[in-house]
Amino acid sequence: MSSALHITGGVPLSGQVTVRGAKNLVPKAMVAALLGSTPSVLANVPEIKDVQVVTNLLSLHGVEVGREDGRLSLDPSNVTTARHADIDAHAGDSRIPILLCGPLLHAIGEAFIPDLGGCKIGDRPINYHLDVLRHFGARVEKLESGIRMSAPHGLHGAKVELPYPSVGATEQVLLTATRANGHTELRGAATEPEIMDLIAILQKMGAIITVQTDRVIRIEGVPELTGYRHRAMPDRIEAASWGSAALATGGDIFVAGARQADMMTFLNTFRKIGGGLDITEDGIRFYHPGGDLNPLIVETDVHPGFMTDWQQPLVVALTQAKGVSIVHETVYENRFGFTGALNRMGATIQLHRECLGSVPCRFGQRNFVHSAVISGPTPLRAAEINIPDLRGGFSHLIAALAADGVSHVTGVELIKRGYEHFTDKLTGLGASFELDGE
Repeated sequence: MSSALHITGGVPLSGQVTVRGAKNLVPKAMVAALLGSTPSVLANVPEIKDVQVVTNLLSLHGVEVGREDGRLSLDPSNVTTARHADIDAHAGDSRIPILLCGPLLHAIGEAFIPDLGGCKIGDRPINYHLDVLRHFGARVEKLESGIRMSAPHGLHGAKVELPYPSVGATEQVLLTATRANGHTELRGAATEPEIMDLIAILQKMGAIITVQTDRVIRIEGVPELTGYRHRAMPDRIEAASWGSAALATGGDIFVAGARQADMMTFLNTFRKIGGGLDITEDGIRFYHPGGDLNPLIVETDVHPGFMTDWQQPLVVALTQAKGVSIVHETVYENRFGFTGALNRMGATIQLHRECLGSVPCRFGQRNFVHSAVISGPTPLRAAEINIPDLRGGFSHLIAALAADGVSHVTGVELIKRGYEHFTDKLTGLGASFELDGE
C-alpha cells in the first residue's frame, strides 16, 4: 500500500538518531555468504527494504537466513536453483540480483536475473556486469523474462579494466574472482569504504585480495571459502543526510554510530558551509550554530571525493546559504530531477548542461543536465510532493521539514529502501507529521 506523509514544517530537528550498517554494504555482504562452505554471521544489520529483498532472494536459492537483534545468520549449505518467476517476483526494484550471479555460478553453475529496477537517477547499465562475467567465462543468454547465465567450464581468472570506477562492477569482480581458477587483475576499480569492508569480509572467508595504488586490485582465486563473522560499517550516507537535515531546519542532531574516518570529505564541506560539528568516538553531532550559511562550489566524485549520495540532501541546505552555490554532478547524469519540487517550494535553482566545476567531466559533451546554480537564502513553503527516488526523496522530506506550512508527500515507501525506521527517528527529533497508508 502506498503511504503518504503530511509534514508541518518550520520545526528545528533536535535530538539523537542511530545509524546501523551501510545500505551500500550489507546486501553485498549477504550475497558474499553464498561463497562460503560454512555459515556466516553479519552484525549491525539495518531493517531496510533492500535487506528484505536479498533475504528473499537468498531464501529462494536455499540459503537459510535467520535474524535476531540486528544480527543475520546465513547458512548456504543447501544452495539450489530457483524458479525464474519467483526471482522476478521477489527482486522488486532492486539491482542486487546481478551481484548474485558470480557466487551462484560457483555454487550451482547457473544464475538468472530478471529485468532490473532501481532508482531513476541516470543510466546504470548492466553491461559492465555482463562484460565482467563474460571475462570470467560465463555464458550469457537473453530470455524474454531476463538473463540466464551458465558456466559449463567453470569460472577462471581474468584481466578486467573498467572504463569508470563503478562500485557495482567492482563488487561483481570481487564476488566472482575470489573462487575463480587463477589470478584476476582489476584496473579502474572503485575504492569506496564499503568496497574495502567487503574486501575485509572476503579476506575473513579465506580470499587473497591485494589493493594496490592507482585503483588496481589483484585477486588470487582459491577453491574454497568458509563463512565469516563481521560487523558492518555504519551508513555514512544516512549519517550525512541527518547532518544536512540539521543544517536545513536550523536544528541539532547527534548521529550515534557515525564514523569520522568514512565521512571526512563531507565533514570538511559541512564546516565550510558554516555548520557546527562535535566529533566523538560514539558519533557525530551536526548542528546549525546560528548566523548565515556560506555558499559553496561542490563537485561530486568517486571516493575519496564528495559522494554523489551526499549531494541531494546538501542541496536543500544550500538553498538557505547566503549567496550563489554551484553543484557539479559527475557520477550520475540525471540526479537533479528532485530540484523541480524544491523550486516549487520557493528555492531558486537553475540547471545547466555545461560542466560548472573546476574540471570538465564525462557528461560535459553529452547534453546531460548535470550542474546546478543555487541562489539563496530563499524561504521554503509547503507543497504537494511525489518522491522520485531514495536520496531525492529524503531531500524532499528535509525540504518539507524546513518549509512553512503543511506539505503532503507521497511515495514514501521508496525511502524505506535505505533509511531504517525513518518515521520513528523523525518523531524522536521532534518533527510534526502524520502518516497515512500503513
